[in-house]
Amino acid sequence: MRRLGKQEIEDIAVGAALLGTGGGGDPYIGKLMALQAIEEYGEITLLDVDEVPDDALVVPSAMMGAPTVMLEKAPSGEEATAAFKNLEFYLGKKIFATMPIEAGGVNSMVPLALAAKLGLPVVDVDGMGRAFPELQMVTFYLDGIAATPMVLADEKGNTSLLSTINNVWTERIARAATIEMGGSTMTAIYPMTGKNIKESGIRNILSLEEKIGKTIRLAKDNNVDPIKEVLNKADGFELFRGKVSDINRKTEAGFARGVATFEGINEYKGEKLEVRFQNEHLIAQTEKRLLCVTPDLIAVLDAETGLPITTEGIRYGARCVVIGMPCHPKWRTEKGIEAVGPKYFGYDVGYVPVEELLKKGGLV
Repeated sequence: MRRLGKQEIEDIAVGAALLGTGGGGDPYIGKLMALQAIEEYGEITLLDVDEVPDDALVVPSAMMGAPTVMLEKAPSGEEATAAFKNLEFYLGKKIFATMPIEAGGVNSMVPLALAAKLGLPVVDVDGMGRAFPELQMVTFYLDGIAATPMVLADEKGNTSLLSTINNVWTERIARAATIEMGGSTMTAIYPMTGKNIKESGIRNILSLEEKIGKTIRLAKDNNVDPIKEVLNKADGFELFRGKVSDINRKTEAGFARGVATFEGINEYKGEKLEVRFQNEHLIAQTEKRLLCVTPDLIAVLDAETGLPITTEGIRYGARCVVIGMPCHPKWRTEKGIEAVGPKYFGYDVGYVPVEELLKKGGLV
């Protein structure tokens, strides 16, 4: 157990945006929510997974919807509280702690802000080790844990309680409701026991985010290459260096979808890279080479500062470094690849681990 203050929040926000692979919501907005909550209610208690009693009720708190919507409709924090309190009332049991459902700018910060406000601890665990766009894309789903009962809440005061036959139906119904509720909602979802998260969660995710964020911050202070430092800390690989030559992005069906195109610079000159995304970056490829594909992580970093750039933050002319990182082993199982691999998203390629692709020069 330890306490999280303002500097820890700053570092976690940066690391979460990187592991969020372009999605998970605007890290700046999420950071402001958490910092304000600490200012008002004090520091947050962070628990190791093994400190949670097996029978304790733990409920993740998260935003659902297209990250681009947040550019015009920032959450107040009241939505998360309403979703949490309504689910607690329905279950008739006191919630022991909250946790992030995924790594992401907002979705790593929402549970921190909520915990500060309600005086609850946060557990150092999540269900992805990165970010994914759909509700069933969590390790809890792989282990048969139900997403419902869940509650969605919007900024107008509407709440919706769902109980579904399976987690895929949870995604379908909740996505439709989220669109009607303005394109983004706050959710309380996947109510679990301490035993569940010990068996199915990806441990120490907030600690890893903090280490990555601290690495980028200190690289700037110490005048060292932040990209190299990040690659060392995250066991990552440089995939491409280039300048954004085109960005095609739209919000549809509750997702931010699109493709970013990069013109190569330095040793990549003459090549053109495309990174396709659905909230999160899913596939990075040139005309001849497949460099990285979901469920492995793809992040776009500012070439000078090493700071991660979200899918809604990519701008024409920006000089970037695209990196790839191995996903958690749970996603490299047959069921994991079926749930979040390239074919699920409609890409006609098979999954090959990023480290194997790079050994072959990206050629499959």
